[in-house]
Amino acid sequence: MAREATLFAAIGMFVGGIDDLLVDSIFLIKRVTGWWRGERTPTLADMRPSGKRLAIFIPAWDEAAVIGAMLATLSQRVASATLTVFVGTYPNDPATIAAVTRMADLDPRIRLVVGSAPGPTTKADCLNSIWRALLAEEAASGTPFDAIVLHDAEDVVHPAEIAVIDHYLDEFAAVQLPVIPLPHDDAPLVGGTYLDEFADAHGRTLVVRGAIGAGLPFAGVGCAIARPVLERIAAARDGDPFDADSLTEDYELGLTVAAMGGRTRFARVLERPGGPLIGVRAYFPKNFDAATRQKARWMLGIALAGWDRTGWGRTRHIGEWWMRMRDRRAPIAAIVLLAAYLALVLAAVQFVFGLPNPEPSPEMFALLGVTTALLLIRIVVRAAFVWRLYGVAEALRSVPRMLIGNIVAMASARLAVLRYIRMLRGTPLHWDKTIHQFPEAVPPV
Repeated sequence: MAREATLFAAIGMFVGGIDDLLVDSIFLIKRVTGWWRGERTPTLADMRPSGKRLAIFIPAWDEAAVIGAMLATLSQRVASATLTVFVGTYPNDPATIAAVTRMADLDPRIRLVVGSAPGPTTKADCLNSIWRALLAEEAASGTPFDAIVLHDAEDVVHPAEIAVIDHYLDEFAAVQLPVIPLPHDDAPLVGGTYLDEFADAHGRTLVVRGAIGAGLPFAGVGCAIARPVLERIAAARDGDPFDADSLTEDYELGLTVAAMGGRTRFARVLERPGGPLIGVRAYFPKNFDAATRQKARWMLGIALAGWDRTGWGRTRHIGEWWMRMRDRRAPIAAIVLLAAYLALVLAAVQFVFGLPNPEPSPEMFALLGVTTALLLIRIVVRAAFVWRLYGVAEALRSVPRMLIGNIVAMASARLAVLRYIRMLRGTPLHWDKTIHQFPEAVPPV
C-alpha cells in the first residue's frame, strides 16, 4: 500500500509540477522580453480616463454587518460624478435594506434595489435583479451606462479603480483588477492561504493566460464589462446577462466574453513608480470551516459543474484548453495530495513497527527526486510572489501555509463532490455565502 500510494502521488505531483513549471517559464519569458523592450508596469499617471458613465453592481444577502461601512468608504474614496452604485437586496432581509437606505440618503449616487423573490437565491439571480433596475434607470434618464463594475459587500474599493477601468475600456471589452486579500493578524494560517493563492494567481497565472491568448475568468470583484457586451450576453439569455443556475457566474462570464471575441485586460497598475498595486482589497475567511465551504463552492462551480456548463472553449486553441484543464484539476490534485499524505503515514507505520521497507527502484528514486525538486521550485516561486505583495514575513509564512492549504483543498474537494452529486439529483441551488468582515481601519492609499 505504501509503495502504490507513493507511486500514484509521485506521478500526479510530477505531472502537476511540470504543468506549473511551464507557467513559470512563460511568465519568465514574458518578463525578460518585456524588460528587453523597455516595458514597465503602468502607473496611475499613465491613465487617461474619459469620464465614462459606470455602474457598480453589489449583490447583498444578509450583509447588514458590512454593507454600510463598505458603501461609506466607497462614497468617501470615489468622487466620480458619473458613477452610480446599485445594491441588490432581498425583501426578507430588512437589516441589509435599512443599512443601504441610510447610505442612499447620504449619497445620491447609491440606489437600493429590492428583488421580487425572497432570499437567498443565487448571486447571479441577485445581479439580474440589479440589471433590470439599471435598464429601468436608463429608460427613465435616456442615457445609457458605458460599463458595469462588479463588487462584493465586503470590498475596499481603491480610489483610482474607476480611472483605471475607464482608461482600459477604450480598448478592451472588459477589465479585471488584481484582488489583494487583507492579512488577518489573528489568523495567519488559514486566512493567510488566500494571500498565497491570490498572489500567485493574480501575479503569475492570469498574466500567463493573457500572454497565450486564453480567456480570462473574472474574479467577481474589481471587474468591469462594457455595457454593449453585457447587453449581447443578455440577449442570448432571454434578457438576463447572469446565469442564475451558476454558482460561479463571474468565472463563466469572463470566459463568455472571450468566446464572443471580446478582449479582457488584466490591469496591473501601480499607484506610483515602485508603489503598491491598484486593486481590490478585502478580508477572506479566516477559519477552517468557512474557507472549506467557500473553496468547495469555487471547486464545484469551476471544476465540476463548470466542466458541464462551459466545455473546452474555442476549437483548436491549445492555450484555452490548457488553462481550462488547469482550472479543473483541483479535484484530481486533492486525490493526489491524499495519496501523498497516506504514503507518509504508511511509511511512518513501517518505521515505527519495523515492517519490511524495501529500497525503491532506481526509476522510483529518480521520480521522487524530480518531484521533490519541482515541489521546492513551487515553494520558492509562491514565496517570491507573496514577498512581492506582502513582504518577507508573509513569504516565510507561506511555506507552512502550503500544508494548511492542502488540508483545506482536500476537505473542499470532498464537500464539492457531495454537493455536485446532490446538484445532479436536482437539489435547488442557493447562495452559500460566508460571514464577511470589513476592516475597522481602511488600508491607506
